[in-house]
Amino acid sequence: MMDKTIEELHDLLINKKVTSKELVEEALKKSHEVEASCNAFVTILDDAKETEVTDDLLSGIPFGVKDNYSTKDILTTGSSNTLKDYVPFFDATAVRKLKEHGAIVVNKTALDEFGMGGTGTTAHTGVIRNPWDLDRMCAGSSSGSAAAVAAGVYPYALGSDTGDSIRKPAAFCGIVGYKPTYGMISRYGLFPFASSLDHCGVLTRSVKDAAIVVDAMKGIDELDMTSWDSKDINLYKSIDGNVKGKKLFYIKEIVDLENYPDATDELKKHLEIYHQALDKLRDLGVSIEEVSIEKNILNALPSVYVCLSCAEATSNMSNLTGIIFGPRGKGDNVMDMMKDHRTKGFSPLIKRRFVIGSFILQKENQERYFLNAARLRRIIVDKMKDLFKKYDALILPVSTGVAPYIDGSKDELTKDNTALLEEHLQIGNFGGFPSITIPDGFINSLPVGINITGNCYDDANVLNIAYALESQMNYKNMIAGGRHE
Repeated sequence: MMDKTIEELHDLLINKKVTSKELVEEALKKSHEVEASCNAFVTILDDAKETEVTDDLLSGIPFGVKDNYSTKDILTTGSSNTLKDYVPFFDATAVRKLKEHGAIVVNKTALDEFGMGGTGTTAHTGVIRNPWDLDRMCAGSSSGSAAAVAAGVYPYALGSDTGDSIRKPAAFCGIVGYKPTYGMISRYGLFPFASSLDHCGVLTRSVKDAAIVVDAMKGIDELDMTSWDSKDINLYKSIDGNVKGKKLFYIKEIVDLENYPDATDELKKHLEIYHQALDKLRDLGVSIEEVSIEKNILNALPSVYVCLSCAEATSNMSNLTGIIFGPRGKGDNVMDMMKDHRTKGFSPLIKRRFVIGSFILQKENQERYFLNAARLRRIIVDKMKDLFKKYDALILPVSTGVAPYIDGSKDELTKDNTALLEEHLQIGNFGGFPSITIPDGFINSLPVGINITGNCYDDANVLNIAYALESQMNYKNMIAGGRHE
């Protein structure tokens, strides 16, 4: 049953062809199977109970929660040894709202430690594997959520996105990943990584499912001063698939093969699939134009991201001392105890981020690194906002190809000369823009994705374009291994 969409499951529940209890039991059974193969979870809630089925589309249906969302009385670790025993006393606002709609939490999904990785290899519970090919990664940091949804454990799971952490795992796992406009969903109860970049969002297997879930989570929250009133936006009801007359653009420097002198056959095939998707949109009456952006600006994207995210992470994580949260370190005084806790508790990647962030925030370095990064972020965002005055959305391929192999991979803070294709999703975080990834094809029986990003508060338009494209392809609601090229 869990291979169906939210709409399909709701119809079965309303017509009493299946019960909420049966769905919960199936999700728990699949959770244990996927845990054995993919290592996707931190906690499986075997005592999860069914809820009453109402007219609410989400009622009675199980879902997963990324383990950096606070869940009341449920272990919430952020996939870090520093919080390996932490049990919050409150729910994150997003989780609370879903529960109020009758949705049922059945597990907490594993992630790169505190969301600060892109491979799914730094969780304190071990490496997270891609259900399409267990030797490959899911990307990160929402790796466990992506693996679980792709494997058919349930129709959706929560994720968070600071640079691409919902949208790239979605591409590598053949599913939908949606990051709404910054502040559309309250971040209260989400472990902060980089507060000016962090977004709550969802991973699903269809665009409509993403709309349904975000409709339930969104809204202003007095506990999050960055949230805003979106009650007049109804994403689900706004989807009609009519995109005639819409204008999209792509960035020439990112998809031009001349910028990839060592392009692999996989990259060439991925760009071919991408252009086929553009043709499908043109057939629907969408115009798509090429736009050029100075390459020096595009090449700086990863550096800007590292500077800003590491600086904010260093500040946000300063409370993880072992005194307030987590197992206490050893030492003869408080300083030694904190040093022991942080030295032994964090993975090497996290320590690197903190060292970089602390260096950037030193008074003598702020002008050269932090403030220059902030200035360049502003240049990028202003450029995008100018483009969104003329165009409805930006459309680009996600990454250079399929999910990389886990063996030999490194979760690093810098990339090679494929950075233009690998790092452009960060633009969505710099500007708080709504951004969605959907599957658009296969290479060697593994999925690849395409991304659509629009202007702030224009989420309904972005989702409708994605829905129209999804409707022209045969990749909606895929379960890993169930469909190939």
